Amino acid sequence: MTPVLRSFTHDTWQDGGGPARPLLDAATGETVALLPETGPDPATMLGHARRVGGPALGALTFTERAAILKALAKHLSGHLEEFAQLSTRTGATRRDTAVDVDGGIGTLAVHASKAARELPDAAVLPDGATEPLGRGGTFAGRHVLVPRQGVAVQINAYNFPVWGMLEKFAPAFLDALTAQDTLAFVPSALADAVCGAVSERLERIVVDPCRDGTDMGPLAGLDRRDEVRAAVARLSAEAKLVCGDPGRVEVAGADPERGASIAPILLRCDDPSTAAPHEVEAFGPVSTLLPYDDLDEVIGAAALGGGSLAGSIVTADPEAARTLVRGLAPWHGRLLVLNRDDAAESTGHGVAMPQMLHGGPGRAGGGEELGGLRALDHYLRRTAVQGHPDFLDGLA
Repeated sequence: MTPVLRSFTHDTWQDGGGPARPLLDAATGETVALLPETGPDPATMLGHARRVGGPALGALTFTERAAILKALAKHLSGHLEEFAQLSTRTGATRRDTAVDVDGGIGTLAVHASKAARELPDAAVLPDGATEPLGRGGTFAGRHVLVPRQGVAVQINAYNFPVWGMLEKFAPAFLDALTAQDTLAFVPSALADAVCGAVSERLERIVVDPCRDGTDMGPLAGLDRRDEVRAAVARLSAEAKLVCGDPGRVEVAGADPERGASIAPILLRCDDPSTAAPHEVEAFGPVSTLLPYDDLDEVIGAAALGGGSLAGSIVTADPEAARTLVRGLAPWHGRLLVLNRDDAAESTGHGVAMPQMLHGGPGRAGGGEELGGLRALDHYLRRTAVQGHPDFLDGLA
């Protein structure tokens, strides 16, 4: 019997309501579960968080919360194989799962470790040193950070369902309470060679969601496949399709019609100022090559996208890398600079590290992805406290 998904809220499992629709395996089209039309009552959930969850968490010090996060990370690590099998049904390969599931659990562990080392065994965080406010030394001021009293409501992107959730959960717990698209610039003189090399590599990719070590799995669902095909059609109006057929894919171990697979697509646009490559986000295995003549042209073209989460700079020329970092940093939340010395150890383009705080400028969201203990700032309130220095020193 196909299971109906339930939600765990206010300390118990909750059934949804209304007619249920099928939740399909992204590769085979098989019904995995039934998804109710409505879920738990948000007002009831918020009320429970304010009355029960928040006060219980507020009674713990930062050190105690760090220990709980560490225990949670250890518990989840014991179920990696189970999570990996579920992740495969969403269209993720084992490599995708390593980034999403393993990476998400690793994020919990990093926050737990940093909190245990760097935060006090107290419920108040110091923010800077005590400042003398009187000549006699008996009156001073100090900034402290205290947890907000509200509820943290978190909305996660579907393309990183585990990592995105745990990245937000970790700093929120310490406090009170994706993308496959690529825009690649290549020097004009190397454009033909790069285009040929990338096409040859893409043609060897096997789309097989059921095999360990597979190159690429399907998209998240048939609706996503339709949207990616529509995006490729819009891109093709201004860019040349050089590899892949958005309407046809060879799939091993799955049904190409019932499943949500799509072939890897490569396009080329010789005019980097053309609008479509910067405005159309296919959000699938789609890349566009834009040849360039100089670094200023790269920086100008990258700005046309209106902001991006991540960008990569691959060069052995440190001066060129510095120029590009200065020009691209205002438009990117994260920049990966690769050369022959660090490429082997690099985590790869687009991989967020839980130690690092980074933003999403412009069209990428305009906010910040959470990283390091700076992520706590989103959940804390800064207050200036004035009093005797001895009292202030012991307050945090």
